[in-house]
Amino acid sequence: MADKNPKDAVPELPENLRSLFWDCEFTSLRLSEHRNFVIRRILDRGDWDAITWLRRTLGDAVIRDWFLVKRGGGLDPRKLRFWGLIVVVPNADVDEWVRKARSSTWPGRVAR
Repeated sequence: MADKNPKDAVPELPENLRSLFWDCEFTSLRLSEHRNFVIRRILDRGDWDAITWLRRTLGDAVIRDWFLVKRGGGLDPRKLRFWGLIVVVPNADVDEWVRKARSSTWPGRVAR
């Protein structure tokens, strides 16, 4: 029997995450193929069950690496601070991402 591809070992998204991906074809999402998108969406909008699933499935080291590679992943300052503490991202990195997020044009815009 041939060895399994490591991607095959990654579980599919559980049904309780469907509401987080309301704007996608949920049944087509694969953690192995859409990892960055899934991580960001769960960290940004996920409830306790979604976050628990993500941390149990990928582990905090993978989430920390995602933050470092994605330079904060575009999350808002409050979430950056929270996740920086949870997955132990260096404060200097989080401070830089928070500064960048706060200086962005979009957060301060108000519809007129």
